[in-house]
Amino acid sequence: MDLSGRVAVVTGGTRGVGAGIARAFTRAGAKVVVCARRPPEVPVEGCEFAQVDLRDTAAVQDFFGSLERLDVLVNNAGGTPYRLLGETDAERHARVIELNLTAPLTASLAAREKLAAARGSIVMIGSVSGTRPSPGSAAYGAAKAGLENLARSMAVEWAPDIRVNTLVLGMVRTELSALHYGDEEGIAAVGATVPLGRLAEPREIGEAAVFLASDAAAYISGASLLVHGGGERPAFLDAATVNKEA
Repeated sequence: MDLSGRVAVVTGGTRGVGAGIARAFTRAGAKVVVCARRPPEVPVEGCEFAQVDLRDTAAVQDFFGSLERLDVLVNNAGGTPYRLLGETDAERHARVIELNLTAPLTASLAAREKLAAARGSIVMIGSVSGTRPSPGSAAYGAAKAGLENLARSMAVEWAPDIRVNTLVLGMVRTELSALHYGDEEGIAAVGATVPLGRLAEPREIGEAAVFLASDAAAYISGASLLVHGGGERPAFLDAATVNKEA
């Protein structure tokens, strides 16, 4: 999957999953620009950095307008703190939706003209939180559900000039995993709940994103690719007792 000569922008590409994606595109030969609100503490090797607040429409338009060429946009920026619905007001939940749904729409609209000129593609970074109940991150799950639907509509409206697909991620091991899952023992225990027995690595997410952006996926648009290690084992399987011995 050679992307030599192509230009990719990865939003939120300074750490974690985003950095893994940026590195994968660099390995594939693309010129990569990562953008975020703050400069990275450790630069992502082989990538340029642009300081952009994706919630600032004018700044986003200026950034994409400054690019000479654009072949791939990876809408990766996002995230949420753990927050039960009743623990805060609607305004704070709306900010989560703004970052995870409105900002990717803003970036995609700003990038559309250049992507169409290059017959390029958009990769949305979704989440299994958008496909099932997401207690503690309900606004995030709702935003990711909306993002996946947005991608499908965008794929129809902007075809054939731009392909649009979604990577639907499960749990990924990053430098922030300890905040969610605890120490190494906790991370291993959480990983054991995944059919493949572990959390994904950012590198693996990056390789999936490169595939969707490559010529190998030239006829794939409006699709959602599950990258979740087999999903989540249904709780009732462990609770059920009938025929367990058999």
